Amino acid sequence: MKVFSASALALLGTFLSIPTSGFAQQKKSPDTIRPPQLVRTTIRHEQHRLAYGGTVTISGAPDGSIKIEGWPRNEVDITAEIQLRADTEQDLDRLAVVNGFVIDDDVNHLRVLSTGTHDKAFMRAVAKKFPKTLLGLPWKIDYRIRVPAATDLEINAGRGAIDVAGVEGNIRVSAAESETNLTLSGGTLVATIATGKVNLGIPARTWRGVGADIRVAMGEVTVGLPPGFNGDIDAEILRSGKIEDLYGGLEPREKPGITPQNMKARAGAGGAFFRFTVGDGTIYIKKQTADSKP
Repeated sequence: MKVFSASALALLGTFLSIPTSGFAQQKKSPDTIRPPQLVRTTIRHEQHRLAYGGTVTISGAPDGSIKIEGWPRNEVDITAEIQLRADTEQDLDRLAVVNGFVIDDDVNHLRVLSTGTHDKAFMRAVAKKFPKTLLGLPWKIDYRIRVPAATDLEINAGRGAIDVAGVEGNIRVSAAESETNLTLSGGTLVATIATGKVNLGIPARTWRGVGADIRVAMGEVTVGLPPGFNGDIDAEILRSGKIEDLYGGLEPREKPGITPQNMKARAGAGGAFFRFTVGDGTIYIKKQTADSKP
C-alpha cells in the first residue's frame, strides 16, 4: 500500500486540511501483513428524498470509489458495495457490524458517513473490546450515488476513484489519493487531492457559476475546454513540472502571461474564473471534444 511522502503531505497542508488522520492506521507494510483468506461483498441500497438546492455530504471509507451523477428526481439514490476481508467467517461477522455507513438526514441536508475500524473515535464509542488483530484488515466501500442536479456536494475520501457528472452547485472534493474525473458545466468547484490526477471536462462554452479551484500536491491536472470557451484561467506549478497549453486559443491576460510554470490567460471573451495549482507535476489545458473523456 502506497505511503505518501512527507513533502506531499506538507504541500497539501498549504492548500487545504484534508481529514486523512482516520485513514492513517490502515497503512502498514505489505511485508508484515499476510493477506486475509476470505472476502465478503455485500450490496446495500437506499433512497432518500432531498429538495432541489439541498446538500449531500459523503464521507468515504479508507479505500473505495465514489461516483455521483445528477438526475431530475428530488431524491438521493445510494448503492454501496461493501467488501470485507478476514481469515474466518466469524471475523467477517464482527467486521460487518462496524464497517459500513450510516445516513443522517434532515429536510435539506443528507450525510452519508462511512463508519468502521479506521475511525478511532467511532470504535471507542461502539466497540471498545473489538479484537485488535482485526483493526488493520483491508476493506472498502464503492459508492454509486444519484442526486438532484441542483445540489451542493461535499466529498471527503481516502484512496480511490472519484467521478462527478451532471451536478451544478457548490462542490468540494478532498482525497488522499485519487484519480478524480469531473464533468461539470456550472456551480462553484473546489477540489484538493494529495496524490493523483484530476480530469475536468467542461462540455459548455460558458460556465454557469463562479468557477473552479483545483489543487494537486503531486500529480496531474487535465482540463478539457470546448472550442469557443469563455473564461479566465490561472495555472501554476509551485515546485517542479510544467504547464502544457494544448488548447491553442488562450491569450495572455496579464503578466507573466503564459509560461511553462505560470499562466494568466483568457479564453474567448473571458468569464468565470478557474485556478489550477500543482505542487509537483503537470497541468494540461486541451480541447474537449464530444467523444473525449474528462
